[in-house]
Amino acid sequence: MKKFQLGEFEEIVMLTVAILYDDAYGVSIKKEIESRLNRGVSVGALQSALRRLEDKKYLDSHDKDETQERAGRPKRYYKITALGKEAMEYTKETRNSLWDAIPSVSLDVKFARLFHA
Repeated sequence: MKKFQLGEFEEIVMLTVAILYDDAYGVSIKKEIESRLNRGVSVGALQSALRRLEDKKYLDSHDKDETQERAGRPKRYYKITALGKEAMEYTKETRNSLWDAIPSVSLDVKFARLFHA
């Protein structure tokens, strides 16, 4: 399979875009990440990640919903591309493969306490 590059925050953004589906725009993505992960997200970091993901062709965007409260400016909505779906599947499979390779004793809390007490 093709090698895909997704950083941790990029993966979080991609997963959040998938969760939000047709409602994935900047503010909704930021709020969803903050709510689900209980972590702050700066607008700049999110916008940078969204641009990188578009540059990699993992996300596509389009403008819609021009509103008076936004001074006529449209919201930019994001969706995952076919290539983005492949990148997400590759990332998931890679993580699962690594988790599956860990010997159970390696993560056994009781066992670890015996040797690090």
